[in-house]
Amino acid sequence: MATRRTKTKTQESWLLLIYKVPSESSRARVAVWRELKRLGGFYVQQAVCVLPDRAELRAGMEKVRERVTELGGSSVFLTLTDVDDDAREQFVEGFRGQSAKEYAEIVEECDTKFVKEIEFERFRENYTFEEAEEIRQDLEKLRRWLAKVEGRDWMDADGKDLARTKVANCERLLEEFEADVYERTEGTV
Repeated sequence: MATRRTKTKTQESWLLLIYKVPSESSRARVAVWRELKRLGGFYVQQAVCVLPDRAELRAGMEKVRERVTELGGSSVFLTLTDVDDDAREQFVEGFRGQSAKEYAEIVEECDTKFVKEIEFERFRENYTFEEAEEIRQDLEKLRRWLAKVEGRDWMDADGKDLARTKVANCERLLEEFEADVYERTEGTV
């Protein structure tokens, strides 16, 4: 029976941070929450956050602990090596859910903001280099956001391929818009 348990358990470990910050102001709670979310942390419950055990995340957790201390709080940092299957499943599904939500937000940003911006500028006939450059910056923001989400998508969440496709579509639309800008401004010289 022990052999079977070993086979069903995964050998991965997890980083768990339990922290407390002064409750007088939400500033401290928000600062810690923002840093842990930036790392990709999954909240098991209030002030209890888990991450896969990876060197870069371990270093990030240590920085968060320093921040907690600076804010007048305290923390306990644990490495979990023997996690029950149900807890592991909760962690994995939590991470997948977070990443899937972020991929969906990227898709929404592409469809509702980026595409509509190009359509609006075409409607206004605003074919200027400055407008194309502003839209290019929006595309770069989308690319950076997608790279961050992919970087913390440790559990292979749904939505990655669609988000990549939508960002690539935005790039194609921008290239077409830039070609039109060039044609209308430089093509007549």
